[in-house]
Parts: sequence; structure tokens; C-alpha cells
Amino acid sequence: MRWRFPLLAVAALAGIAAADPATPPPETAIPAGPDGDAIRRGLDIITNTRAAAPQYVGNDLRCTNCHLDAGRTAGAAPLWAAFGNFPVWRDKNRRMNSFEKRVQDCFIYSINGKPPPLGGEVLLAVSAYAGWLAQSQRIGVSPPGRGFPAIAVPPLPPNDARGRAVFTETCAACHGEDGQGLRDGDTIINPPLWGKASYNWGAGMAQVDKAAAFIRANMPVGNAGTLSVQQAWDVAWYIDGQTRPQDPRFAGNLPATRAEHHNRQWSRYATRVAGVMLGDPATTPPHHVPPGHDF
Repeated sequence: MRWRFPLLAVAALAGIAAADPATPPPETAIPAGPDGDAIRRGLDIITNTRAAAPQYVGNDLRCTNCHLDAGRTAGAAPLWAAFGNFPVWRDKNRRMNSFEKRVQDCFIYSINGKPPPLGGEVLLAVSAYAGWLAQSQRIGVSPPGRGFPAIAVPPLPPNDARGRAVFTETCAACHGEDGQGLRDGDTIINPPLWGKASYNWGAGMAQVDKAAAFIRANMPVGNAGTLSVQQAWDVAWYIDGQTRPQDPRFAGNLPATRAEHHNRQWSRYATRVAGVMLGDPATTPPHHVPPGHDF
């Protein structure tokens, strides 16, 4: 599996210039044979998540909705920038996480589904694809472009009324006036941003600061960067003030779940918005993780 040998090391040994590490190889460079089959399978899971891994999917999102251009885009959680930094400690689950464990969590929270088994075909395929994208990266170094670009604190506290206005003017054309996405029959064109078919309360995008950073850097598609810092915060505040599926870590006590997992300024979980208590099990769509799963 020669593609796994870091190209930066190859370049150094050969005395030639290394490839731009922020430019992953094109899809046409995927090798033939079993390695290439695994890489292409991982690409299919990233871009067609429900069709490619239906038993693990619980909503209408695809991995590429957050990892833009199948995990290739800098500043949109690119897979090539993350892969070489695992294993890594995560405060979210208070343990060292392998890359496979991190992808499991994406299925649990962002995809509102069930975790594919560690060492199973789905996670190995995603790892093969991410590792192939990361072939020019240095192991253990967090390169520019990883995650989402930092966003400044807004000049004014985020506001639902302003956020609704930004959503209506800028986002509704792609995500629907009701935030439920756009479909063509059974085909999901653009993802829902709230409601039962969107990400759940445990997802990173349910944190207003992370959503604002992603929106500011990447939205609207084709005109990224046109929203001001204030507009990005306002619309993220509005989106994350809507009903969505339950946090899978919820164990029956809403205040306790907030205290343990959402005790931060930029989470609206277990707060009241327009008369609705967000996360109230009476009005919150369910999650799909099997009982007893170890988060």
C-alpha cells in the first residue's frame, strides 16, 4: 500500500519539492486493486451516507454536508487535515480516541444514527479514504485548514430575530423556508438544519460557536465569506434555537444532561425559546443509538 507512505518523506529523500499538503490527490489518482476499492468505498460512504451505510443512518444528512467536497475543503473539517492527528484526547467523551472512534461519534451525533462497529468494513473504508487524502501530511501536526477557521466574538449578543432575517434572506433558498432542506422525490438535495431529520443535540453543529464558524467560512455555497461575523452568529443562534433530535447521552433528566454535557455559553440545549424547552423529551424527536452504548 505505497500510498500510505507520506509524500513529504518521499520528497525529502528524493530531494524534490513536496506536493502542496493542502491539496489532496484527485479522485482520478485512486489506485487500482483492493486498496483502491476500499478508498472508493470510503468516498461513497462520505458522499452518499444513507445509501452506502443505511443501517447506521438516522437522518437526512451526509458526511459531506459538514466535510465539504467529500472532506477535501480546507476550513470545512477536511479529512486530510484530521487523519494524522489521531489518536487524540477528546474532552467530549473523556478518553483517547482513534480515528475510527471519532467517525463513530459522527454517526451517533451528526448522522443521528448507530455507530458502525470498530474494525468493521464501514469504518475501515472511511479510514482508508481519509488516509489516502492525508498522504502528504505530517503525522501529529495540525495543518492550516484543519477544522473550521476561528471566528471573532460577535459585536452584539446573537439574536433570534436578526438570525431569522439572515436565514430567510440567505439560507432558505437552499435549506427551505422551514429549515427542512430541499428534496427531489427521494433524493435529498440540501440538508435539513433542524427537525427530526437533522443533527441531534449532541452534534458539534448544535454548539452555536462551531456552527457560526462553519457558516462564516463556508456559507452560502458559492458566496462563502459574504456574511459578516454578526450575521454568522445570529443565524447560527437562530438555527440552533430550533427543535432537533435528542442528545443520545440524555438519561431522563434534562437539567442534569445540560449540566454534564452542555454547560457552556453557546449551547441552547435545555433553554426555553419561544415558549419551547429545547430538549424536552415530550417535544424532542428520539435518537437511534442502541440502549447501553458506551459513549
